[in-house]
Amino acid sequence: MKALTLIVQKRHISGRKVSTLRKKGMVPATVYGKTTDPASIEVNAHEFRNVYRQTGETGLINLSVENDIRPVLVKNVQLDPVSMKTIHVEFHQVNLKEKIRAHVPVVVTGESLAIKEKTGTLLQLLDEVEVEALPADLPERIEVDISGLANVNDHVVAKELPVKKEVTLLTDPDIMVVKIGELLAPEPEPEPTPAPVEEEGAPDQEVSSEKIKEEQGIEEKQEPPVKPEESQKK
Repeated sequence: MKALTLIVQKRHISGRKVSTLRKKGMVPATVYGKTTDPASIEVNAHEFRNVYRQTGETGLINLSVENDIRPVLVKNVQLDPVSMKTIHVEFHQVNLKEKIRAHVPVVVTGESLAIKEKTGTLLQLLDEVEVEALPADLPERIEVDISGLANVNDHVVAKELPVKKEVTLLTDPDIMVVKIGELLAPEPEPEPTPAPVEEEGAPDQEVSSEKIKEEQGIEEKQEPPVKPEESQKK
């Protein structure tokens, strides 16, 4: 991919005052490199998003700082945790004749027969790989074709990725990138607990003996009270 150009301006304010830049649609940024002093700049937020969407962190950008062209890569993008807007950017100035290391995203392409027929599930075990190349040769992404994975346990390892000869793969070549795994059996639904069966005629609760006798018309015979005179005769 051809390097994209991004026009920026030198920044003369710092600290809390940079909030005024953000209100104007600008983003504070910094450029640094191995042989250059750090430089404070500001970049239009909309223009940066458009360029970054195409380059990511591995695409080369020609940073135009008041007609001074600097080849850079996006090193870090800081986002506001609430609004998710870009609040600061770090650019790394590179030497076009010196190889650098970078992490390149891995993108899955194609359709697996196992996935299509629902006999397996796709497991992406690695979403990026580390490579080394000249800045202009760094790939934006590396595609892994899964159309040849037809059975469970079929896989692709890092050394099978389509990498250009100008690019050196630094990631372990035998590490798995994608794999077809077994489908997980759905968990059985718990069987409903049957309600307890009540015996016919069984009383809902204990009934006192007095109540039973009362319902049956049985009354206890009570002896008449003993008079005091009869008690003395005895």
